[in-house]
Amino acid sequence: MKYYKNMKRRDFLTLSATGIIGLGASSFPLSLFAGGKRDKSYSLIILGDTHFDVEPSTVYHADYLKNTEKINKAHLSEFARNGEMWKDRCPRLLKRASQLIGEDTRMVLQMGDLIQGDCGSGEVHRKMLADALDRMKSETQGLPFVTVVGNHDIRGVDARSAYDQYMPARMSEELNKTITKPTFGFNIGEDAFIVIDFNSPDDAEIERLLDETKGARHTFIMTHGPVFPADITSCRWIFHGGASEAETEARRHFRQAFARRNAIVLCGHIHQTDFLDWYGDSGRITQMTMSSVWTSEKQKEYSVRSEGAADYGMLREKKRQKGENMKDERALFDEYRPCIRQHINSSSQGCYKLNVNGKHVTIDFYGGDSQEISQRFTIK
Repeated sequence: MKYYKNMKRRDFLTLSATGIIGLGASSFPLSLFAGGKRDKSYSLIILGDTHFDVEPSTVYHADYLKNTEKINKAHLSEFARNGEMWKDRCPRLLKRASQLIGEDTRMVLQMGDLIQGDCGSGEVHRKMLADALDRMKSETQGLPFVTVVGNHDIRGVDARSAYDQYMPARMSEELNKTITKPTFGFNIGEDAFIVIDFNSPDDAEIERLLDETKGARHTFIMTHGPVFPADITSCRWIFHGGASEAETEARRHFRQAFARRNAIVLCGHIHQTDFLDWYGDSGRITQMTMSSVWTSEKQKEYSVRSEGAADYGMLREKKRQKGENMKDERALFDEYRPCIRQHINSSSQGCYKLNVNGKHVTIDFYGGDSQEISQRFTIK
């Protein structure tokens, strides 16, 4: 490949031996695999939110359950939901995801909220993270497994410190490069992947990664919370989604930076399958929001809840007009609506396969454990 042209044989052999190569100003773009041909076209398996948990709830939540005065019905309901979901449906979903793996599949991506959290101690939280990652990796043929930090991944007593101590080291093993923080980058051939902690954005590190990956064929932004407001009650739970002047400035700054790179945003959090294609800020951002929280059998069926720019934000607005207690955020959605070329929202849950073929990128959605493609989204 052309970017090996001036590489010394010693350096090429070193890179070939390491397998996965990290981003760097002096080394991008480089090949993930020796030979280079396999990098032009490849696929990735994607899992959305998974909220790994088991029954009984005391396995991971015994310490948390001791503080009964601090538990609300929502948390107890989530424990029950997850335990029931992971008895049957999620194992079926993982089996289907494994069946999607082909010779061109490089790794598995997971969009955050890997686990439920709420463990009550850092030690148990760390065990829950390890158990979840080991389980999913074993179910997906041992492929490299990359996850982004979600809000549940750091929820609970000492959860943040447990995550920061465990996950960067684990991602270092998965990517065969040193990862020291939850915001990091890696590449597959000429394509850049930038993984962002939306809970506590490290703006300087994001800027550094964007700068170091200039010239990438495709730029993938991987973040748990979406970049664009989601048509849900908590619409501001997005990357730099606060309403303050500083947050608004940061949100618009990175929106422009991503658009200039024609970035592809891969995200989760909202427990929906949502596709949005936006042209603005002198560029384009395509966002795919994914979820694997398969809580009921009917979510296997793909059905569209809203479609088109005119409907963007209206699911939330209709709830507000019916009297639900939520802030009027019409101005936030109005800011984005004029530049939307396509928007499709579905409550369906499942697994996904990202296909990269030169300049073309598609994502195939499989509802639940469906054997056939439920919907194909053309990203580029």
